[in-house]
Amino acid sequence: MRVLVIHGPNLNLLGERQPEIYGSQTLGEINEFIRTSAADLGVDIECAQYNGEGEIIDAIHAARESFDAIVINPGAYSHYSYAIADAIAAVPIPVVEAHLSNIASREAHRRISVTAAACTGSVSGFGANSYILALRAALKIQGK
Repeated sequence: MRVLVIHGPNLNLLGERQPEIYGSQTLGEINEFIRTSAADLGVDIECAQYNGEGEIIDAIHAARESFDAIVINPGAYSHYSYAIADAIAAVPIPVVEAHLSNIASREAHRRISVTAAACTGSVSGFGANSYILALRAALKIQGK
């Protein structure tokens, strides 16, 4: 099984950006954690980070041809990008949303995810483990 992990805007600054909310791990460290966990599960994983909305949409569209599922952390786009939500809804593979922080306990404008509504499911609030829980969910959905 092949899974694409998409990290959204500003996640390239993890480890230095608001560590009290997002933790002290860098994106590189999180990607290594995801790769190690995926290998233990027998999953081929590809991780990518994009700051641009259009880049994320293009990656979602392209994933339908070579991946079995997507795990996505759309970052701030979660809260207002109907274009990303539409891209998620348009692909015939499971998409599971993951967030490092618990968005339900954040500021009012961060509590609603318009992209999650288009996803198969969502996980938030478990730090880097949110990605692994999302990956496990994607595997379960695919019957793996």
